Amino acid sequence: MKVKDAILKQKELAAKILLKDDFNPPKWIGGMDVSCNLYDPKKMIYAAVVVLDAKTMDVVERAAVAEKQTFPYVPGLLGFREAPALVHAFEKLTKKPDLILVDGHGISHPRGLGIASHIGAVLNIPTIGVAKSILVGEVEQPLSEDPGSQAPLTWKNQTIAMAYRSKARCNPLYISAGHRITLASAVKIVERCLKKYRLPEPTRQAHLAANSCRLNFMNEPERAFCGSPRADRDRVHSPV
Repeated sequence: MKVKDAILKQKELAAKILLKDDFNPPKWIGGMDVSCNLYDPKKMIYAAVVVLDAKTMDVVERAAVAEKQTFPYVPGLLGFREAPALVHAFEKLTKKPDLILVDGHGISHPRGLGIASHIGAVLNIPTIGVAKSILVGEVEQPLSEDPGSQAPLTWKNQTIAMAYRSKARCNPLYISAGHRITLASAVKIVERCLKKYRLPEPTRQAHLAANSCRLNFMNEPERAFCGSPRADRDRVHSPV
């Protein structure tokens, strides 16, 4: 796919995004993240998805894949580079989440389709973007150092995300609606998923699983898996 075609497809997917609460109270909450090296000559993507109990935040299942990227690194079009592997990891799950937190942006994106919204549109599942940096927009006011401090992130006179201090003396997160959810509900769910770390537990666990997938694949590509007790379902797909 050429860049111009990807931009057209991105606009098409963005038109499908629903910014309303369209879900029941989740029993299972998913987390997604990708680990990769921009300078890797093999152009590998290591994608992981985890499923957590919404009440306890315990991980109940993990899945990961290692694949060659099918689209180059282009700022603003990361969904086309990362989403295929994330979807393949999602398809390996036996227990599908009711809602997914994705490490990245939702609608807080120049064309309204960050990786969280991209995944939401492709899978038609409620998603939340949890980003560690700003892609577009400005925070309306400084945050205090207290956990829970928050302020809108605005762009073109619209609120596109919430800057949120999840842990004292740590940089804020940028929470955005991905698909089938409002910003207010997205913030509440992220708050529910916070433990003692800066990142909410679903994306933190997905980050660990993606890194484990990458390290295991690099060390032993033919036998790599991400370390879950359900090793048969966590086995990594080698590139074809």
